[in-house]
Amino acid sequence: MIEFGVLGPLQALDGQRRPVELKGPRHRELLARLLIARGRVVPVDWLIADLWDDPPEGALGTVQTFVSALRRALEPDRLPRAPAELLVTAAPGYALRAEQQNVDAWRFEKAVADSRELPPERAMALLDGALALWRGPAYAEFADRDWARGEITRLGELRLLAIERRAEAALALGLAADVVADLETQVGGHPYREDAWRLLALALYRSGRQGDALGVLRRARESLVEELGVDPGPELRRLEADILAQAPHLALPAREGHSSPRPFFGRTEELAALQRPATTLGLISGEAGAGKTALAEELARRLRAQGWTSVRGAGSEGGGVPAAWPWSRILAALGAVADFPADRFALRRHVAAAVARAAERAPLLLILDDLQWAGEETLDLLVSLSAEPPRGRVLIVGTYRSTELTPALTAALARLARAEPTRVHLGGLPEEAVADLVAAVSHRKPEPASIKIIYGRSAGNPFYVRELASLYDAEGVAGLSDVPHGIRDVVRHRLSGLPERSRDVLRQAAVLGQEADLVVLTELTGDEETVLHAVEDATRAGFVVEPGAERVAFAHALVRDTLYDDMTRSRRARFHARTAEIVERLRPYDIETIAHHYVRAQSRATAPRAAHYARAAAERAERRFAPHLAARLWRDALGAHDLREDQDVRARLEIVMGLVRALALIGDLDTARTFRAQALAAIGELDDPDLSSQVLGAFDVPAVWTTNDDEPLSRRVVAAAERALAALPPERPAERSRLQSTIALESRGAGSARAHDAAAEAEALARRAGDPVLLAFALNGRYMQSFHRTGLAPERIGIGTELLALAVQNDLPGFEVTGHLILLQAHSALADFEAADRHAAAADAFAEWHDIPLVGVFTQWYAALRLAVEGRTAEAEAAYRSAASRLNSTGMRGMARGLLPLALLSLDRDTVDWSADFGTCREWAHALRLLVSGRSEEAAVALRTLPASPRDLLYEARLALEARVAIGVRDHTAMKRLRRELLPAANELAGGGTGLLSLGPVRHYLDGLAEASA
Repeated sequence: MIEFGVLGPLQALDGQRRPVELKGPRHRELLARLLIARGRVVPVDWLIADLWDDPPEGALGTVQTFVSALRRALEPDRLPRAPAELLVTAAPGYALRAEQQNVDAWRFEKAVADSRELPPERAMALLDGALALWRGPAYAEFADRDWARGEITRLGELRLLAIERRAEAALALGLAADVVADLETQVGGHPYREDAWRLLALALYRSGRQGDALGVLRRARESLVEELGVDPGPELRRLEADILAQAPHLALPAREGHSSPRPFFGRTEELAALQRPATTLGLISGEAGAGKTALAEELARRLRAQGWTSVRGAGSEGGGVPAAWPWSRILAALGAVADFPADRFALRRHVAAAVARAAERAPLLLILDDLQWAGEETLDLLVSLSAEPPRGRVLIVGTYRSTELTPALTAALARLARAEPTRVHLGGLPEEAVADLVAAVSHRKPEPASIKIIYGRSAGNPFYVRELASLYDAEGVAGLSDVPHGIRDVVRHRLSGLPERSRDVLRQAAVLGQEADLVVLTELTGDEETVLHAVEDATRAGFVVEPGAERVAFAHALVRDTLYDDMTRSRRARFHARTAEIVERLRPYDIETIAHHYVRAQSRATAPRAAHYARAAAERAERRFAPHLAARLWRDALGAHDLREDQDVRARLEIVMGLVRALALIGDLDTARTFRAQALAAIGELDDPDLSSQVLGAFDVPAVWTTNDDEPLSRRVVAAAERALAALPPERPAERSRLQSTIALESRGAGSARAHDAAAEAEALARRAGDPVLLAFALNGRYMQSFHRTGLAPERIGIGTELLALAVQNDLPGFEVTGHLILLQAHSALADFEAADRHAAAADAFAEWHDIPLVGVFTQWYAALRLAVEGRTAEAEAAYRSAASRLNSTGMRGMARGLLPLALLSLDRDTVDWSADFGTCREWAHALRLLVSGRSEEAAVALRTLPASPRDLLYEARLALEARVAIGVRDHTAMKRLRRELLPAANELAGGGTGLLSLGPVRHYLDGLAEASA
């Protein structure tokens, strides 16, 4: 184990705390740069730029040499060719995977963060240790490097904060005089830190130096006014007034008058129970981090607002404090003598009298926190005071961890039962309160999906929620898969209290997952009694719950993840392999679980079984239309297949095409195209018609847009399909139908006779075969070839209606949503928006249920079209721009190119940006631009040289643009031709068939053409 020190000159210490030789200055600089990245990957290009102002030739090789030397120094026992575990290679660079406890700066930062939640005694001890880590300025030798300055400044600010928090804790403990010297140094070096001035003045006042305290506040005012031109903030001004008035609250150890309450959410019923008039004793229990202290503090805040006095004492986890220490703190806060008599009876009377005197002045709330760490004297006084409550209104509230009951606390709770306390057990916060807490902690606006992840991983534990929210704030949703360092440390500490045998069982349970079958766990461990004892230990400690007699589940996903992550990869892999074999024997039908464990075994020996089960599970996910799960499983299958020693090319191609299908459905189109191109290249090299037919026909993903995203790839697919078709015998109708459908789909927009014939042949073969999947694929191909002339919206309604019915009857969800989108488009062409609205709603519901983002792209554009046809131009423009932004991120390049400029042109021709790329409408838009800019002769030339329009969803839209130009330049020949072409679509909207935009009724253009040619 290597420990790194950066709070001063850079150092590395081995397991014996001996210095590690770090070679030259560049090696040290590289190590420091990786430490600052906190485990994240630093690209090699960044390292080169950071190490040299003018990188030398061969800088990449030099960096690699530095890395090798550092690896030898940091991992001297690593075997040759064994992968590095500390300084690792991770594309596109390197990362240092150090644990938090092994880097002094990270330990320091955690201590400062943790101190905020602790009682003063523990906070001061923690901060003393943290500040002792500093050996000089952070990253001292790299202060002139740009990459280090930000971290140096940040750590320096944290150190100043730690000094102030330590002073705050010392003041709460009555150690005012002890912190004056440190605070004088603090304000001398950092005169603009108002909190340091405030703490110094308060320390002086509590040390009996009222005049010096006022002098400090005058110095603070002079410094701020003369050097910055600003007056002191409200806290300094309020403190000055309080000192002059000798306000009573300044003498209290705690600084309640100045602290801002932390955000508090939920627990409404619990607070109400504790505030009932009849309540004199409240006991708050729950696991670590459940919010017991926070609930007590919120109760105190509310009661103080009603005139109560609240004081608090807490048990000390580490021990080493005087007897009855919590009561000593309470009495000191009440202004009573805290020297306790040795006689127990006299001690009880002393405490009861002090409490009674305080209760005479105002209602009194006594909080005894962390009773699981309290000694017998503290618990005896609590029982005594509860059995014989003092005069006046006194409410005693004790908090304790229900998972850490000591014999002394167990006995005290039994004795307290006679006082009929109000018991409050804190479970997790509800999801709504978790959302409020995350929003308060994070600077990001949390998405509902992120809230669900945080809620699921934390089970509502407020401490876990805060830690996850901080991670989300720093790294976004991607960081939520990690276990925050603070939670990891807490879980490790709590686990250390279990017997070693129980920890071993929990590690094996963690391999099984969030929930474990006890039969499988027993098989894995080999000893039923050991498992049952471990479950009992872990249940008492709050690590697991038992949803049934044969199952055990981790109470928190974060506990399971900590156990799992703390195991070495080799041990995890062997546990996974054994688990897979056990489940394969006991439950051979549970292919998803078997696949999961074999895949994570990552063994060449088990790779064939991993690939087999992952593929079977992926196919099952496809049948259930769970494309996201299918994509993950296909990837697992591919990774396992590539780990095999024997390579089966046919099997690999089948897996790749399964992955391509799933990726296309979930919207990862670029990756799907990459894998499909690789598969196409592979079958080209093999010259196997049967294999080619199988691979080409495997991509039966539905489509509704008539422009290819990758035209060169589509042409290669068509050519390969034609070759396979020529080699395929006639008695293979199913394969021939798939290949014909593939040709029809990949030839979209071409308007060729061959593509039209392929669609017809595919449909005929599919109908004869009686295969609903084959027919659905063929109908999709026929739809793509239904644009050879205008006015075919009714035919497309027929195609969409049949496809939808076929999909519903045969449980084909992908083709079901395709049917809805085809009908949305076709009804929009006929301006039947009532019907189109129904299909848009159905498509949206489907997309939400199955998490298919590409469907929402089409319905979002449709919503913009609806605004446009209602004449709400400004709203439609905003909607179109928003929809285009989403479309551009999908990888549907064939659809995205030129669509927004055309949509904006449909709204207002006078303000359109003519310099924009109009995609497949570019030449038509150019001709119209020439016309509207008064260049009629050039427009006429452009009109005559227009290419033939692609036969696609924008066919009528292009003809409408062409008609505008023809009417404008009085080209009668073009006008007659355009009238003939547009006439079949007389009852349609030009461009409406897209379901995305409309250039107005075709009838309008026909009338214009007729009038101009009259």
